[in-house]
Amino acid sequence: MSLPCIISPSILGSDFSRLGEECRDVLGCGADWLHCDIMDGHFVPNISFGTPVLERIRAALPDAVLDVHVMVTDPLMWAPSFAKLRAHMYTFHIEAVTDAPATCRAIRELGMRVGVALKPKTPVEAAFEVCDQAAVDMVLVMTVEPGFGGQSFMRETLAKVEILRRRYPKLHLQVDGGINLTNAAEAGAAGANVIVAGTSIFNKVGEERTRMVRDMKSTVDGALSPWRTKRPSL
Repeated sequence: MSLPCIISPSILGSDFSRLGEECRDVLGCGADWLHCDIMDGHFVPNISFGTPVLERIRAALPDAVLDVHVMVTDPLMWAPSFAKLRAHMYTFHIEAVTDAPATCRAIRELGMRVGVALKPKTPVEAAFEVCDQAAVDMVLVMTVEPGFGGQSFMRETLAKVEILRRRYPKLHLQVDGGINLTNAAEAGAAGANVIVAGTSIFNKVGEERTRMVRDMKSTVDGALSPWRTKRPSL
């Protein structure tokens, strides 16, 4: 299917005392990727986790698709370590680098797919150069300020998603921050096909978690349908 709907639960929302079990369970519920937020305490004020934690996840789940989002000041310093862990997608913040196309090329040379992330206040035009050069596989539009928990979904950021979808009809567009079933549908309608959700999925257990993943995927998939037939608008 063109423009697939991908659900990527953020493991920051999981029970860290049962991390391996939580990751295995959410994939069993139908999630597609595992979203891994890496924070260095410099680019954002919080620190999350690094490669030792992901090494254990990779050992427990050798086939899991790791969707790595680095909120760090030096993305290329970290990249080789995540390449060794067979990260599928390595997304860095465009605000953290001075030469985004070169950074993208270096990440691809390590064997990973590459994404660029935009903070809520970063203009959408900041991503045009790397997208026009086909240097990226995904753009992540942050729907909250990175590095801070408990924020409300910033609906105005969806305007950037729609602009990107019109220009790049086949590009993965990801949204991350404060996502629930309702605003996931809005994100899909704007053109986002990769949905990051943390507590809205991991706060559920058993059949409720399976139902949340299933309903989120179904809802977003339906909202995306019109974009699969539209032509790009430059």
